[in-house]
Amino acid sequence: MPTLRPPGPCAVYEHDHPPVRNINEEHEARMSLGQRVADRVASGVGSWPFIIIQSVLLFVWMVVNVYLVAMEMHRPGYLRAWDPYPFILLNLVLSFQAAYTGPVVMMSQNRQSEKDRLMAQHDYEVNQKAEEEIEVVMEHLAHQDRLLLDAIAYLESLQTTPPVADLVRRIDDILRRVEENDRRIIAIVERMERA
Repeated sequence: MPTLRPPGPCAVYEHDHPPVRNINEEHEARMSLGQRVADRVASGVGSWPFIIIQSVLLFVWMVVNVYLVAMEMHRPGYLRAWDPYPFILLNLVLSFQAAYTGPVVMMSQNRQSEKDRLMAQHDYEVNQKAEEEIEVVMEHLAHQDRLLLDAIAYLESLQTTPPVADLVRRIDDILRRVEENDRRIIAIVERMERA
């Protein structure tokens, strides 16, 4: 936990939490070859180019086979269709493709869920660190306010001579500036807590 040490006018802030991690890089470094292949296949299968190319290939497959069947009927001995209507071989190929791409896509989705859990945990850790540091800043501001109030009280007790009165006015001016800065810092901290 971040701390101010020692409590007093010359407090020093020290960090004692681990550095912020890049979860994406950590996740990528731990992926095996099979997981990388599954992610590439899933991203390829789930894209418009894949759908367009597959649709064109299916259309060409059906058109060529229908054409060959029609040509064989008009000209016996012409090249035979390798998959005439109802395109049983095409159905087999598509079933084979679905049987393998389905599990690969699910593996990729499971890995994405794991990555999302890691990201949520990391966000929680970062929020904890930010909360601890905000708490230290608030303690420091309160400590600073106490010191300034003690100094003012002491100077007001010495306010019998004109130079001291001038000094008190200057300190009041400095205090107003410090209070403005405190309000700005508190506003920033409140915005960070709401975010």
